Amino acid sequence: MSSQLQSIKARFGIVGASHLLDNALETAIRVAPTDLTVLIMGESGVGKEVFSKIIHALSARKHNEFIAVNCGAIPEGTINSELFGHEKGSFTGAVNERKGYFETVNGGTIFLDEIAEMPLDTQSYLLRVLESGEFMRVGSSKVQKTDVRVIAATNVDLEERVRRNKFREDLYYRLSTVPIKVPALKDRREDIPVLFRKFSQDIAEKYRMQPIRLDDAAQMVLETYRWPGNIRELKNVAEQLSILSEDRLVTAEELRRRMPQLFARNLPVVAEHHGGRATNGDFQERELLYKVLFDMKNDLNDLKSLFFELINSNNLRMPDLSGLRRLQPAVGFPERERPLEESAYPLPETLRAPAESGKVMPIIIEPSKPGSAYDQTDMEDTPLAMDEIEKEAIRKALKKYNGRRKEAAEELKISERTLYRKIKQYNL
Repeated sequence: MSSQLQSIKARFGIVGASHLLDNALETAIRVAPTDLTVLIMGESGVGKEVFSKIIHALSARKHNEFIAVNCGAIPEGTINSELFGHEKGSFTGAVNERKGYFETVNGGTIFLDEIAEMPLDTQSYLLRVLESGEFMRVGSSKVQKTDVRVIAATNVDLEERVRRNKFREDLYYRLSTVPIKVPALKDRREDIPVLFRKFSQDIAEKYRMQPIRLDDAAQMVLETYRWPGNIRELKNVAEQLSILSEDRLVTAEELRRRMPQLFARNLPVVAEHHGGRATNGDFQERELLYKVLFDMKNDLNDLKSLFFELINSNNLRMPDLSGLRRLQPAVGFPERERPLEESAYPLPETLRAPAESGKVMPIIIEPSKPGSAYDQTDMEDTPLAMDEIEKEAIRKALKKYNGRRKEAAEELKISERTLYRKIKQYNL
């Protein structure tokens, strides 16, 4: 298997020595000679379509047609016609009969990408094709037969979609006869330097320039980045640096200047548990919420630091309360009390203690007393309305890009389809 694996990598331009990648390739090689349905799972940009081409090229159908269909890019009203064809006059605009992909690719392989975006009624038609090889054109009552191998791919958790009644359970089990998990780039970090050298060498040969290299610090930055765009994003980074960098040795300082996003460190996604099994849920929506909450947390910490700075600069004394332990001041408090001197933050007369010998005594803030400057209830976190947070983030992104959804979706790190659904949900 080792020699065959290396041959497949060279043939399809696959770079990497990660054991997770090798395991996925070995599974694809073993299932290729059969006619079993394959479900390829992995994040966007990991190369799921390449795996489908490998399976087709190593199968008995390799001399027949292969077609890739993006289910998320076809409107809901026309996807049935695209896949199964239609009869003349079956709907407005159907001036002629049309063959669908399952009819034209008979004997070949169909790759259904983003299968989770397929409408529920289309899922029922697809299930019938997988079980009996039968289908009907839109507007026809004639049953036709087809011999097509289906390879599906998804970048979301289909089991979660099944639990939310967004995907048919019987179709899920029919598609996942042989599942293949393509690892994300963050799970095969040892391949990042090799992939970067490959991409930089390709761009250098194309434009006849010297390939760029990374110093140790810059390489560490790339290896520790989360890479939400996976291999596609890494290729873009290599191409940009190849064109924009004056020096052929790229340093971490240049990376920070040209691509500050590579230094971003996002919060991890907390897994949900369903029946003892952990799932990631809808990653994109959760990532958006974490981004907003993280910004709010930073603002709250700044307010806390300012509060304690004001107390310290005015020589106020805080009692040692165990309930306040988690609110740490930005600076240390004075070890002993000192007379309160005039400062840039004058206190109201109601808060001043009676003067003795021309001095103003320090004020002790006691949360237990009514009217205290610091109330114990302020320590409790106010429950956050997640919908309002998400709605406000989307509104700000749309305003920033003057309503352009593509740029707003990229800013929020969600798909355009998800953004469109949220706009309708919140009536924005």
